[in-house]
Amino acid sequence: MSVITLDQLAVMSVQYVQYTFDYFLDSMDRCGIHNIDLWGGSPHFCRLDYPWGPAAARRIRELRRQIEDRGMKVVIYTPETLGYPFSYSSPDRALRDRTLDYMEASMEDALEFGTDKLFLNTGCHPRNLNREDGWARTVDSLQQLAQRAERMGVTLMLEQLQPYESNLLLNLEDMKQMLHQVDSPALATCVDLVAMEVAGDNLESFYQQLGNKIQWIHYSDSHHEIVGSGNFGRKKLEGYIRTLEHFGYSGCIDLEINDSIYWEDPHTSIQQSVEYLRNFLPERQ
Repeated sequence: MSVITLDQLAVMSVQYVQYTFDYFLDSMDRCGIHNIDLWGGSPHFCRLDYPWGPAAARRIRELRRQIEDRGMKVVIYTPETLGYPFSYSSPDRALRDRTLDYMEASMEDALEFGTDKLFLNTGCHPRNLNREDGWARTVDSLQQLAQRAERMGVTLMLEQLQPYESNLLLNLEDMKQMLHQVDSPALATCVDLVAMEVAGDNLESFYQQLGNKIQWIHYSDSHHEIVGSGNFGRKKLEGYIRTLEHFGYSGCIDLEINDSIYWEDPHTSIQQSVEYLRNFLPERQ
């Protein structure tokens, strides 16, 4: 058993894509959030803007100083790969190689930000091509990436996606298969609770079959909405927390309130989510 508290909440910065990094940090301060899931995209930090490694490191040190001066820390780095020109499964070898090089640079960035955790997903294989071929190429790509992660001391947090996002890793069975085939201690699981519900899976089954491979949680209401505003309801939302506590989860609860309907006012979406969670999460142990 564990006790999950408000101190374990983290927020992914992708929600603030139309605001400056300073605004994002101000918002986190106002919401009482100290754990940052840093999304690697413009206008905050995009590695593509810094092809020369030392330039990237300098910029990261500047951002890290801003974060830590506010008593915050980066707990995971989330480089953008789902909607950008990257692919683990493409039949184009040059594209796969570029993706792996980008992700290796992202691992360096994560360490520079002060975290050994890097988020990833499989992306989508071209839907008109053979899925099994795409799956095999994805396994090969993730094996190569995991080998690099092992050498660098980085843990890769792999999540499942929804059918509109991907045709590869969508559910618990897919996750089990990918973990088994990649077979690396550097590859762990991020359970996205929305994708889990869409697939008809449940958190208990994830734990029963994956155990301590579960090292990260993406938490939100249905459709990645404000916590308490969607279709899940308090019983389910609180139930996730109690299940995590039952299985001894001690990591972050990463708020992925990720929908373009909130881009105009991301602060309110996070503030309302945190206020709702105060109903059943203590401040700290």
